[in-house]
Amino acid sequence: MPLKAIHRSTGDAIADRRFAYAMAAFVEADWQVAVDLASQTLELAPGFAPAHATLGRAQAALGRKDEAIAALTEALRLDPEDELGIRIDLSRLGALDADEAISEGYVRALFDSYADGFDQHLTGALAYRGPAILIEAIHAAVAALGRKPGFDLALDLGCGTGLMAKALGPMARRIEGVDISPRMIAVAARTGLYAALHVGEVVGELDRRERASADLIVAADVVVYLGDLFPLFREAARVLRPGGLFAFTAQGHHGQGFALGIDSRFAHSDRYLRTVAEDSGLAIAHFAAVSTRQDRGLDVPGYVMVLTLPP
Repeated sequence: MPLKAIHRSTGDAIADRRFAYAMAAFVEADWQVAVDLASQTLELAPGFAPAHATLGRAQAALGRKDEAIAALTEALRLDPEDELGIRIDLSRLGALDADEAISEGYVRALFDSYADGFDQHLTGALAYRGPAILIEAIHAAVAALGRKPGFDLALDLGCGTGLMAKALGPMARRIEGVDISPRMIAVAARTGLYAALHVGEVVGELDRRERASADLIVAADVVVYLGDLFPLFREAARVLRPGGLFAFTAQGHHGQGFALGIDSRFAHSDRYLRTVAEDSGLAIAHFAAVSTRQDRGLDVPGYVMVLTLPP
């Protein structure tokens, strides 16, 4: 259950203390106590969205679906940007479609909160190796296409703190980064690796770019926050120059289409990725099963895919 972006004040010291106790109970999985304390918080601060969210999540843990949906719906009404990630909970309860589960507001708040210690968390606790895997895949793709690995303009979607730009190195003459999190962009700017950086949602940023303007588009650990990938693939195909590459990592799903996992990230099936690529006019240059990260010490199954726009 998402717990980010809840550190706000009600403006009432007693209510804040009640809410802190509610959150402590929630973390300890003491669901009924969390319900009671969140309810007490709301008696003092009825418009406090985080308390409604905690109440709903605790009710859901107790199996009280209707009460949970009611509390979470009120939380979302009070927090329409959804920094609290309430849509994820509502989707799990069947009150929202899966492709509506992850909002821009949630992703922005999540990565703003991670910005300062992001690299250490990724490469340490999660053993993240997405950029290295993507570089290997790009080399394999260009070799299969009978080319050399050099690009005039590379677009780094969801650039974060700049790990992908560091991996690209001299392979790209110019790198531009896009990220929804202003704090991530600020950290990426300090690397000095980007010719330009843009704050925004990745599909929207691609939509604003000229047709056939990039040689390489990379998206490391990005599509896990998108359900339907057709808008992203369509815009990538439009922005790529003929022969250009679109390389990304994804989490694997063994069913049909895509699904929201317990880790609050989307997983996509092999068949879905192939179908969306074909429907977008992109050809597969390289596709392999990989794991880019760990969760609780276990490898998370996924894919690396490099698509090309046929000349």
